Amino acid sequence: MIDEIHECLTVLKRGGLILYPTDTVWGIGCDATNAEAVEKVFALKKRAESKSLICLVSDYKMLNQYVEEIPEVAYDILKFAAKPTTIIFDDPIRVAENLIAEDNSLAIRVCKDMFCNKLIRKFKRPIVSTSANISGQPTPKSFDQISPEILKGVDYVVNLQPANKSAKPSTIIKLTLDGKVQIIRK
Repeated sequence: MIDEIHECLTVLKRGGLILYPTDTVWGIGCDATNAEAVEKVFALKKRAESKSLICLVSDYKMLNQYVEEIPEVAYDILKFAAKPTTIIFDDPIRVAENLIAEDNSLAIRVCKDMFCNKLIRKFKRPIVSTSANISGQPTPKSFDQISPEILKGVDYVVNLQPANKSAKPSTIIKLTLDGKVQIIRK
């Protein structure tokens, strides 16, 4: 695992794309603070920039560094969530502008997967995580279902099996500073 983290760090630091197992599905990742790298993700996925991407952080401390104000309920949701849960927060800060949605929000997940968590901690910045498919195509449930176009379009493919074999996208919840909670995806 140490070699895989080292390879990913090299690619991420130079603005490249990685294909990696996450706590949910195989993801395409890049440095969430690098606008050119984020643009490469949109281009590879053939995804409109108006459609948001998710980014992963290692812990609550890192989460606090990239969101202006976190509603208290977010901590309760994350503490009691039975499965990986992504929260859409208002007023993200210190991330690439093209990662921020038109309504000034950003979807962030505190990642508990051992590989992802170690990678993010070593990188010291959030990492984009979006499913490893062309926009509009089904989300691959296993590595074997990832298209050759995606495999060829990234700079490095992590050679590890995902710890989570269920391969289901995360729950997505939108929280607003005025206390509204909306479930986007169960």
